[in-house]
Amino acid sequence: MQTQLADFIRDTPEGREADEILRKCVHCGFCTATCPTYQLLGDELDGPRGRIYLIKQMLEGAEVTEKTRLHLDRCLTCRSCESTCPSGVQYGRLADIGRHLVEERVPRSGGDALARRVLREFVPRPQLFGLAMKAGRAVRGLLPKTLRDKVPELRPAGPWPTARHARRMVALAGCVQPAMAPSINAAAARVLDALGISLVEAAGAGCCGAVRFHLNDQDGGRDDARRNIDAWWPAVERGEIEAIVMTASGCGVQVKDYAHMLQHDPAYAGKAARIVALTRDIGEVVAAEAEALHAVLAARPGPKSPLAWHAPCTLQHGQRIRGTVEALLTAAGYELTPVRDAHLCCGSAGTYSLLQPELSARLRTNKLEALQAGGARLIASANIGCISHLQAGTETPVRHWIELIDARLSGVSS
Repeated sequence: MQTQLADFIRDTPEGREADEILRKCVHCGFCTATCPTYQLLGDELDGPRGRIYLIKQMLEGAEVTEKTRLHLDRCLTCRSCESTCPSGVQYGRLADIGRHLVEERVPRSGGDALARRVLREFVPRPQLFGLAMKAGRAVRGLLPKTLRDKVPELRPAGPWPTARHARRMVALAGCVQPAMAPSINAAAARVLDALGISLVEAAGAGCCGAVRFHLNDQDGGRDDARRNIDAWWPAVERGEIEAIVMTASGCGVQVKDYAHMLQHDPAYAGKAARIVALTRDIGEVVAAEAEALHAVLAARPGPKSPLAWHAPCTLQHGQRIRGTVEALLTAAGYELTPVRDAHLCCGSAGTYSLLQPELSARLRTNKLEALQAGGARLIASANIGCISHLQAGTETPVRHWIELIDARLSGVSS
């Protein structure tokens, strides 16, 4: 794609990156076939190719309107288009640049602006979010269904093993997961403990930065990244940890992008690159210990159970981790049922389900129909957002896959 960027952006870091990305696009349209919003709406501007044109026009100096913003807002940033693109177009990064520009040119107002401000300031604060979740659970039965769906029932976390192994890793607690599903990190700690690895959490580490960054507070997202790096760095510098473990794939894709986010920060660029090199999804960590896992599972056989696996977009498209968790679940005795259109987003997408509720609900309905078509009595995923979003639409239990491995190791029927 030929570009002629305007003076205001041409010689900036963002302009140079956008120009490089745009020039890789060959207009083939393969991306539209795998775009969830294009499939729902059938509008070229609600697909990757159309949005790329909108961003290109902005960068070349064309007028930016609320209609431009609407089409970019509707994008899930699921990055399914990146998995499909034969030219390697990094659409997600281009979308970040385009959205930031739109936010500057067409300021929001009214309820839309207020909602996004509240989300930026409220969700990334674990203590504040935790208090709100606790209050919501206290009156959950009185809440209307739309709000009740956002307040999942609390499952006991269970014991967290004492750090007793020479091998040690640190887990990111995150912002919403500690309040919504503390059982996930506790289960990961127990599984790794059975494999000879101690998992700990670092005081001071919190939101990965995705919430603020993708709500166009990119400076705030970078500040979150710096805070996490500061929390992890002493243990990294002393060589005390093997890896930084992500149990939420949405956090994983964000933390693995820290080197790019902070590449122009001389104080943090080198540290960020080191953090990225150490960051692993929990699936990658457990798969690396597959031989030990199989040995432990062999001593605790479980019944064959039909299971539907939902691979979050942040896992399969963002981190490009495919087949890893499926193999672990199969080894644990689960029979994975076929799921059509497994590449499509469930509609959670961070804060998307709150800001685009109609489109999000349609995507969830389609996803649940696909997941349940094979007769599975259980659904597994790898991201707290997807898990809570899917659970709100079905009576079928939806769990993080590491909880199911933990249950098998504990001899508990799932």
